[in-house]
Amino acid sequence: MSTSASAGERTGAPTSRAERADAARNRTRILTAAEELVALKGVGALTMNEVAAAASVGVGTVYRRFGDQGGLVEAMMDEREHRLQDAMTSGRPPLGPGAPAVERIRAFLHAYVDLLETYGSLMAAAEATMSPDRRYRSGPYTAHRQHLIALIRQARPDADAPYLAQALLEPLSASHYTHQRERQGMSPERIKAGLDDLMAGLPPVRFA
Repeated sequence: MSTSASAGERTGAPTSRAERADAARNRTRILTAAEELVALKGVGALTMNEVAAAASVGVGTVYRRFGDQGGLVEAMMDEREHRLQDAMTSGRPPLGPGAPAVERIRAFLHAYVDLLETYGSLMAAAEATMSPDRRYRSGPYTAHRQHLIALIRQARPDADAPYLAQALLEPLSASHYTHQRERQGMSPERIKAGLDDLMAGLPPVRFA
C-alpha cells in the first residue's frame, strides 16, 4: 500500500509542476494580450472577453487567474511598475544611474506621465475604489517617494526632501492626470512642461 502511495506521489509531482508551468504560461499570455489590446485599441478594449479571445484562452481562465477586470489591471500595473523600477535602479541614464540628480528627477516624472498616458483611465478607475490613503501606503508610491527623496537630497542637500518628493508626486495621481487630460484638455507635453516648471521653481528650504 505504501508502494502504491509513493507511486502516486511520484506521478503526481510532475503533474503538479506541469500545472504550475501551464498556469504561468497562461498568465504571461493573458498579460501580453492585454498589453497589445491596449496598445492597438485603447483601454476601452480591455474587457475580459476581448482579452480571452486575444490570448486564445477561455474567458473562464482569465477570471480564474485574475478574478475580475480590476485584478487584471492590477497585474498589468505590477508588470509595468517592475519595469519602471528596474529602469530607475539599473537602467540607462537619465532615468537610471549615471546622470545628475535633477536630470534623473525630470526623467522619472516624464516616464510616469508616459505611463499615465497609456493606463491613466484604468488606474483612475482603480483609485476610485480605494480608501483615501491607500495610494500613499502602496508599494509603488512608497518606492517612488523614496527614490525622489534620495535624488532631491543629492541635488539640494538643504531642502525638505520628504515634503518636496510628495509635492512632485501629487500631480501624478491617475485621477488628477485624467482630469487634466480629459476635462481640461491638457496635452502630455504641456503636463511635462508644467512638471519641469514646478521642479525648477521649488527653492531649497533652509532651516534656522
